[in-house]
Amino acid sequence: MDLAQTIALSAGLAWASGLRLYLVVFLAGALAHLGYLHLPSTLAVLQHPLVIGVAGIMAFAELLADKVPAFDSLWDSVQTFIRIPAGALLAAFALGEVDPAWMVAAGLIGGTITAGTHFAKAGSRLAINTSPEPFSNWLASFGEEGMVLGGLWAMLAAPLLFLGLLAVFLLIAGVLLYKLWGLLGRLLRRV
Repeated sequence: MDLAQTIALSAGLAWASGLRLYLVVFLAGALAHLGYLHLPSTLAVLQHPLVIGVAGIMAFAELLADKVPAFDSLWDSVQTFIRIPAGALLAAFALGEVDPAWMVAAGLIGGTITAGTHFAKAGSRLAINTSPEPFSNWLASFGEEGMVLGGLWAMLAAPLLFLGLLAVFLLIAGVLLYKLWGLLGRLLRRV
């Protein structure tokens, strides 16, 4: 793997974990198991059938949980404590056998990317859940799954394109989080 591919793998696993951790682990493991994705030895455990199976079951559970308005926000609140550390670990281990300082740096950056993605997703879902109809929730959920699939494909097929798109996504997520924070502040001042 060249440097761009390694950075894209590290950042891509972190980013996608903020949206759909279990789907990411399932797809990375299955693709590696089938020979379509080369994972560094530090992530080889993802291709173990047990890991693929458990990740697949959890991805299916998350697929269902994420389609139920209000329950999806409860799910996201619990997942805050799972997605962010897992995204940080995936980012760190995606570098392979390197100096531990590089792994820690990648974990810190990866955890930040995961957190930003996760909080933008969770905050958007809270706003969407104020709508009484379920269709916007379903559309957002399917959109997130599509983003993960498209993002992982871009990460593998065109790492530099993926990194450019990731930078744009993170800027948009930052603006969204800023606006959501302002909205939350105005709501709390009313109470």
